[in-house]
Amino acid sequence: MARIVIDPVGRVEGHLKIDVTVDNGEVKDARVSGPMFRGFEQILIGRHPMDAQRLTTRVCGVCPAVHSVCSSLALDGAIGVADQIPDNGRIIRNLLLGANFLQSHILHFYALAALDYVDPAAAADYAGDDPGLQQLAAFLQRGEWAPFVPRYEGDLRLDKETNATAASHYLRALDMRRLTHEMVATFGGKMPHEVGCVPGGTCEVPTTDKIASFLGRLQDVQRFVDECYVPDILAVAKAYPDYFEIGKGCGKYLAYGLFDMDTTETDLMKRPRYLPSGALNGQLEAVDAQAITEDLKYSHFSDEDSHLRPSEGRTQPQADKPEAYSWAKAPRLNGEPYEVGPLARWLVAYHAGDEKVKPVIDSLLAALDAEPVALQSTLGRHAARALETKLVADAMAQWVLELEPGAPVCADYELPETGSGTGMVDGPRGALLHHIDIEDSVISRYQLVVPTTWNVSPRDDQDKPGPIEQALVGTSVRDEQNPFEVVRIARSFDPCLACAVHIIDARDKELGRYRIL
Repeated sequence: MARIVIDPVGRVEGHLKIDVTVDNGEVKDARVSGPMFRGFEQILIGRHPMDAQRLTTRVCGVCPAVHSVCSSLALDGAIGVADQIPDNGRIIRNLLLGANFLQSHILHFYALAALDYVDPAAAADYAGDDPGLQQLAAFLQRGEWAPFVPRYEGDLRLDKETNATAASHYLRALDMRRLTHEMVATFGGKMPHEVGCVPGGTCEVPTTDKIASFLGRLQDVQRFVDECYVPDILAVAKAYPDYFEIGKGCGKYLAYGLFDMDTTETDLMKRPRYLPSGALNGQLEAVDAQAITEDLKYSHFSDEDSHLRPSEGRTQPQADKPEAYSWAKAPRLNGEPYEVGPLARWLVAYHAGDEKVKPVIDSLLAALDAEPVALQSTLGRHAARALETKLVADAMAQWVLELEPGAPVCADYELPETGSGTGMVDGPRGALLHHIDIEDSVISRYQLVVPTTWNVSPRDDQDKPGPIEQALVGTSVRDEQNPFEVVRIARSFDPCLACAVHIIDARDKELGRYRIL
């Protein structure tokens, strides 16, 4: 029996620690943790309500738009304007969120996950006329291997030509991320931490010039997704069919839905959205927001706040708690762990019979000669993320043309002295919830339940492991000194510890023992 500790896991957002016990080449136990404390809940107490969506965008620089949108949804409810958002405001929120989705998904595969499957060394001796490959070969020939190394090596199966082509797309992906940032800035003022989304709608009035600017960049991104991203994912999927059989996780999937199509319904879990909400646990059910709680038995927070709803929750750190091993809480729906993210969204939509999603998944499964259960896997997550990128990009090309230049973008309102609201929407990494209470015109409670907290959660009060922990158990590890299988599974969830945890106190801790691969 051996213990493998990977701390930190490289090529994820923030600091993630994985601790697994391996016996006879199989993971028997796993503990996944965020070793830093999240303090945004305390930062917001006592501040002006309008500070919420501005400060919560700082939760993460990769996906700030979803925090801005979700915080604004919470404030819509607290202020009483949730059903008064003008169409322009609704559409611009969707465009801001959609552009952030595109950059996040493209970033994840090419900058964070692709090196688990793609060997850029194949491009080192390239002598053809492809500009991307020429540029990449020049870097490698000069010995500039970063950021491609260091990493765990082994089990790289793509042929030389496919490896070289996919590696060259890494450079094109950086350009695509720039374009998507510019798209956010068009209607959001800047990126990261856009300022266009506000309670009641948005503050940027569309013009024909801005619509054309946004659409032109979007069309470049659409071509990249069609010509590079989706084909690269399919190439990896065909070369690694066994990764459709590992990394299943908890087998329960949660989505809050994504992109409001109408705002007349104030209950966000009943509001019509482009991708639907739902909880899939054997059968598809509606999401009961009142059934969401957070357990704290193994989290560095006071047990007296365990198993509370976000509307009741408090964030009281307890760094010296004996049993605790993570600064992430353990969100649960009806007492059960749920996976969130692109795979969860697509499985929920598939089981809901969504006419946009079902034929795409059926086509993918036919191309791979696989059954639907194969999607509940490591590569299933990557495939869902790529297909979602195409779906969102194509939908945005329609939405931007629905904007009415010069029409209102925000509802009129006055801030109340008291109020309460809960925002719920899916971000790139999954289901996101913001809850706000206002008393005496200031924030009296603010709670966040972020996507990675669901996926990276420690064991709960009933000792049930979180989704990534469950996905790791049962995994075969070929070489304990080179556990690439473990990091492949973890990265397929696209964990973002920047969202889940925020502050570290390094006092009385030994520093310097880091192995980043």
